[in-house]
Amino acid sequence: KCSHLRLACQTEPKPYYTSKLWWCGITLLGLGEVGNFIAYGFAPIALVAPLGCVSVIGSAFISVLFLKKTMRAADILGGTLTVTGTYLLVTFAPNVPQELTARQVQNYLVSWPFLVYSILEIIIFCILLYFYKRKSVKHIVVLLMMVALLASLTVIAVKAVASMITLSAKGKMQLTYPVFYIMIVLMATSCVFQVKFLNQAMHLYEATVVVPINFVFFTTSAIISGVIFYREFQSAALLSVFMFLFGCLLSFLGVFVIARNKKEEHLQMPFIDCGLIPGKKLTGKIQPDSRSSRYGTLNNEDNSVKSQS
Repeated sequence: KCSHLRLACQTEPKPYYTSKLWWCGITLLGLGEVGNFIAYGFAPIALVAPLGCVSVIGSAFISVLFLKKTMRAADILGGTLTVTGTYLLVTFAPNVPQELTARQVQNYLVSWPFLVYSILEIIIFCILLYFYKRKSVKHIVVLLMMVALLASLTVIAVKAVASMITLSAKGKMQLTYPVFYIMIVLMATSCVFQVKFLNQAMHLYEATVVVPINFVFFTTSAIISGVIFYREFQSAALLSVFMFLFGCLLSFLGVFVIARNKKEEHLQMPFIDCGLIPGKKLTGKIQPDSRSSRYGTLNNEDNSVKSQS
């Protein structure tokens, strides 16, 4: 974002991919996603997925430093709620073994809870896809529900792949099992279609609406998939489950408070230079008329020119 703002202020705008700052941002983003991937190999899905709210807090506060945004009371309140929820998440997260072998993943794939869950998910996804394709329903809930259903498969596959790679690095080779490559294909396929529907939602709706709703849907689907597939809360106490869900609720509220009433920023040029229009020698500028969808009059006050503009 900082790179795009700097490029927009230059007299001769350059493509964003020529900016070293932009490439620095992409590199840091990639490192963050690698760390997120590795985290699934060491922690339960029910813990890693909700901790995505930390990125929302980070963007709210870092934008004050780098983008010169104004710190709002809503940012402080939302950050406090999210930090409190994060503390509860970490404290009451399920304590289950995280070294998953390929044979365990195979057993989980053919277990009856996951088979029932998969059938229900496929039915719901097909119904949503029917309304999306045949009825042209582009409602944000329909789009993000499909993203969440695909995300549940993504986190299952990501955790399996990360766990098997971690075990292989420790000397317990798991990469020779076919289920490892099946999970890689499932991870890549679900990611591609997930990005497709998420891009559609970002195109039709404001990011300040899409981000919190997508976070809630994604986190909920990830926790459900972790509970059903990896049985993460199988031996948890009732109080721990309640406090964990309460922490999730606080994180959801914090994200919504931070994103609420935050306006989208559009990069606009202050004027359009008409000096290069063939057949005209104009030194003035055409100023946008804020009360109309068309551009306003020229600096020349001639009535004929006004009418033409």
